[in-house]
Amino acid sequence: MNISQKTTPSLRRRRTVLAKQIAAIDSQILRGSLIERYIRCGKPGCKCAETPGHGPKYFLSVSYPGRRPEQDYVPQRYQKQVTQFVANYQKVKQILEEISSINRELLRRREKL
Repeated sequence: MNISQKTTPSLRRRRTVLAKQIAAIDSQILRGSLIERYIRCGKPGCKCAETPGHGPKYFLSVSYPGRRPEQDYVPQRYQKQVTQFVANYQKVKQILEEISSINRELLRRREKL
C-alpha cells in the first residue's frame, strides 16, 4: 500500500513504532563497511605465498566526502559485534527515511507534525 493511501492515524502509529525501534538500538551503531582481507607478509618461505594469505583480517572502512576512506583494524573477537553495529546503522538509516516520508505526507495533508 502506498503511504499516501494510509490514514493519518495509521501514519502516526507507524511513526511511533519506528521511533521505538531506533530507541531499542540505543548506541550500538557504527557507520562504515566491514572489510575482510587476507594479507601476505612477504617473508621467504611463509605459507601465505601459497595460500590466500594470513587472515581473515577485518577492517572498518569509513568514507568521508572529499577525503580518503579511513580504515581501522578490527580484532577478530570484535568482528561479530562490529558487523551487528554496522547493520544497525543501515537499519536506523532506513527507519529515518521512512519516518521522513511519513512526516512529508503529513505535511502535504497539512496535518500537525
